[in-house]
Amino acid sequence: MADTLDPANIAAIFKAYDVRGTVPDQLDDDLARATGRAYVQVVGAETVVVGHDMRPSSPGMAQAFAEGAMAAGADVVMIGLASTDQLYFASGHLGVPGAMFTASHNPAQYNGIKMCRAFAQPIGMETGLAEIRDLVAAGAPAEPTPTRTGTCTEQDVLAAYADHLLSLAPVEGRRLKVVVDAGNGMAGHTAPAVFERLGDRVELVPMYFELDGTFPNHEANPIEPENLRDLQAKVLETGADVGLAFDGDADRCFLVDETGRNVSPSTLTALIAARELAKEPGATIIHNLITSRAVPELVTELGGTPVRTRVGHSYIKATMAETDAIFGGEHSGHFYFRDFWRADSGMLAALHALAALAGADVPLSALLAEYERYPVSGEINSTVADQQAVVARIEAAYAGRDGVSIDRLDGLTVSHADWTFNVRPSNTEPLLRLNAEGRDEATMAAIRDEVLATIRQES
Repeated sequence: MADTLDPANIAAIFKAYDVRGTVPDQLDDDLARATGRAYVQVVGAETVVVGHDMRPSSPGMAQAFAEGAMAAGADVVMIGLASTDQLYFASGHLGVPGAMFTASHNPAQYNGIKMCRAFAQPIGMETGLAEIRDLVAAGAPAEPTPTRTGTCTEQDVLAAYADHLLSLAPVEGRRLKVVVDAGNGMAGHTAPAVFERLGDRVELVPMYFELDGTFPNHEANPIEPENLRDLQAKVLETGADVGLAFDGDADRCFLVDETGRNVSPSTLTALIAARELAKEPGATIIHNLITSRAVPELVTELGGTPVRTRVGHSYIKATMAETDAIFGGEHSGHFYFRDFWRADSGMLAALHALAALAGADVPLSALLAEYERYPVSGEINSTVADQQAVVARIEAAYAGRDGVSIDRLDGLTVSHADWTFNVRPSNTEPLLRLNAEGRDEATMAAIRDEVLATIRQES
């Protein structure tokens, strides 16, 4: 077995926002234990909360992390099986730092650790994760030597989590039939607790609620269209009003309308933004730069202030804190709420969609029509050997065109009155990610195909 505490391995699995690797060659109980000890040193915690997903390796690694944390002098509250947003709830509710064992949407052989400070404040490379990594790599004992070994207790926060979400987005109005595809992930744990509180206001049609970290039905990654096919079919088969799909740790949510069509996360961002602005007129709404231009347009029309950010939860959360924004949305299906400690919650986003639909007398496709103004390509990945050279080639191709503007906030964004596109290099793979949008389907398809041809041409 590989030495997971080897500095080269540690450098490989400590990513920009979390720890993630394959089990057991990159990530095991020994590394989890060392990370727990280093985490307590860096955040200075007296108490930490720990949760885990349904992957076979998660309970053992969560326990090992707790042992490391206790050895460093911290008390540990174990909440057991949890979605990532349930762990964020526990961190906010209890006012303590937290750690979640999950690899989100990654395949079964992966696991990982998402860590936060008290009140769900994110930890990334620039905000503590690099220090944690370096302590783990150095094999350093806790300094100063703890005067005590911490205690470990268990606490069930699932009911309080469900109650809190429903207090933020109560669902009232007409009865809905809702299909939920949990993908054998943690929504199979949280959705029953949330939906049972809705009583006969919702007829729930569950899919793949069995917690199974081997993902026997499909990958728990709903951003990929093939992973939504079962949900689309079930919505049509049952005549449901809406379908909801969650990723493995249930912090992302995707919608399927009553016709079986996938709903763009940008459209859901616009819908939730409108609901939040109705609650707090003039508020600030955050959107990342690959969301549809319909989002800032609508926010402005409703009297709000749209603020554009780079892609990534650390940028969204930091900008929310700076601007006191009420809500933030990402085109990847992450939705952030000021009233949820600025953390992301797929289930809270789902409840907003259900609340809007239950209060309307039209089907979901009609309800969303005003929020879905421009066709989008979705994210298209291309493997390239030299990312920067290809981005430079694209910029050279468009820089001199009439009516074109260019910015480099995150990758390369090229905008025109009729279309816009963004090309971003992946931080972890030799990929370029393209997102394109047009005033109509033909315009979007034309700019998408033109840029793809430029990306994929032989050098």
